[in-house]
Amino acid sequence: MDFVIKRFNELELEEYHELLKLRCAVFVVEQQSPYQEVDDADKEALHLYYRNSDGKLAAYARVLPAGVTHETASIGRVIAAERGTGAGRRIMKEAIRIAQEELDADVITIEAQVQARGFYEKLGFAQTSDEFDDGGIPHIEMKLTRA
Repeated sequence: MDFVIKRFNELELEEYHELLKLRCAVFVVEQQSPYQEVDDADKEALHLYYRNSDGKLAAYARVLPAGVTHETASIGRVIAAERGTGAGRRIMKEAIRIAQEELDADVITIEAQVQARGFYEKLGFAQTSDEFDDGGIPHIEMKLTRA
């Protein structure tokens, strides 16, 4: 798989369109969660994705500096287009690495769907909030602190 990392102004129009199409397909249509998927945080984000051998998007995440959506650096919009292949774990490991190396993050915050808590716990995240509703889906805040 080919790994790509780009800032907003480095994304080609077709590339950004493809990322948004995947995000909307999963977060709005598949999960039936009508919310504002496209936001200004995209302009501040590092956009990470994997393409599989035939060029299709396999996984995506965005990494945000502290102060954009949370007091700490954060990771969001995590998608494994190819489920069950390890692509989700792979993109999260890269997102954590990028947050720590590029943004010098000692703490990383995520807002995880409750059903994915175990996935994130295996990556070292710990729950830091009660459940809350986000677009009709139960979420929790979780944090990873660098050892």
